[in-house]
Amino acid sequence: MVSEIQNSKHYQCPVEATLEVIGGKWKPIILWQLRTEKLRFSGLQQSMQGISPKMLTKQLRELEEDGLILRQVYPEIPPKVEYSLTDFGKTMLPVLDALCKWGNEYLGRECALGKK
Repeated sequence: MVSEIQNSKHYQCPVEATLEVIGGKWKPIILWQLRTEKLRFSGLQQSMQGISPKMLTKQLRELEEDGLILRQVYPEIPPKVEYSLTDFGKTMLPVLDALCKWGNEYLGRECALGKK
């Protein structure tokens, strides 16, 4: 297999690079929440049950570093911060839509098999 290099990291295939950027429990959910609107930190946290503020902050910073989300700080007191998808982040929408479609089909299959 051909090894690809990006950001001084070696990847065995493009799927590995994709999972490096959006993998994990929270990143795809953050991107999904931001697909249609800008959200503040509190809005994201409320829509994502179980994520700690520390973990949300970490995941948002990583997504920002990778160029998928934009952190907009408004010069107000108290500061207002909104998160949104960048144009590059919007290129993930077909991937997220495919994951959603597959998940719905899987859940339908799972229910048909009598599993929960």
